[in-house]
Amino acid sequence: MSETVFKRYEKKYLLTSEQEREFLRLIEDRMMIDRYGLHTICNIYFDTPDFDLIRHSVEKPIYKEKLRLRSYGVPESGDSKVYVELKKKFKGIVYKRRVGLKLSEAEAYLYDGVHPAKDNQIMREIDWFLKMNPVEPRVYLAYDRRAFFGIEDESIRLTLDKNIRCRRKKLRLGEGAVGEQLLDEDMTLMEIKLPEYMPTWMAYILSELGVAPVSISKYGTYYCEHPDMYMSVIENHLPLLGSAGSVVDLGNARLRKKASKDKTPR
Repeated sequence: MSETVFKRYEKKYLLTSEQEREFLRLIEDRMMIDRYGLHTICNIYFDTPDFDLIRHSVEKPIYKEKLRLRSYGVPESGDSKVYVELKKKFKGIVYKRRVGLKLSEAEAYLYDGVHPAKDNQIMREIDWFLKMNPVEPRVYLAYDRRAFFGIEDESIRLTLDKNIRCRRKKLRLGEGAVGEQLLDEDMTLMEIKLPEYMPTWMAYILSELGVAPVSISKYGTYYCEHPDMYMSVIENHLPLLGSAGSVVDLGNARLRKKASKDKTPR
């Protein structure tokens, strides 16, 4: 479907290769791999010049949101199908809105401000997000995924992501699925996606393996591991900092920067 709305709980786990093999053995009568098999997911994450969205996200607020452009595999042409996704999280529940567009339409919209012909409720929500957040492409992130669904209950889904790679240059989906490795080669990031509560059988398997949920975000981890990214907010405001040049004065510097922009003739 080109337009999709998801509402679900998501639990994340880091598995070693051994834990992954044992987990897959234990769920083989409960879950089935989807028809896509192993496939590559490519994303462009959009954020402000100061990385405001991800800085807010890693502070674990009650509400947070992010915007990304996603493709399944590297797009081959401007006519390739991609998805603009607005992902929100409120009190542990994930809400995702996404709309399918041609790559050329999506890039014209997100990179150049040219609105696509498509108009629906999801597009209007994304329009509002873009109006309130001056975002631009900031990080490319790709990974190789296997997805599974429940045999008795297809609403129970899980994904296994390996070879997670990131980059801050060449921020177009068509520029290849290469980048810096985010996790150790032995590790897999598993996400369990649930409409409500975790079934007892899955909780038992996780307990048997000694696997506990972790608070991790691919984009957030990449951001936190690169001081040049979270220090850039200070660099962007150096001319506006007080004489002491302290980080404490950053809030006032941001206000002065906004005020100077508001006074700029249009």
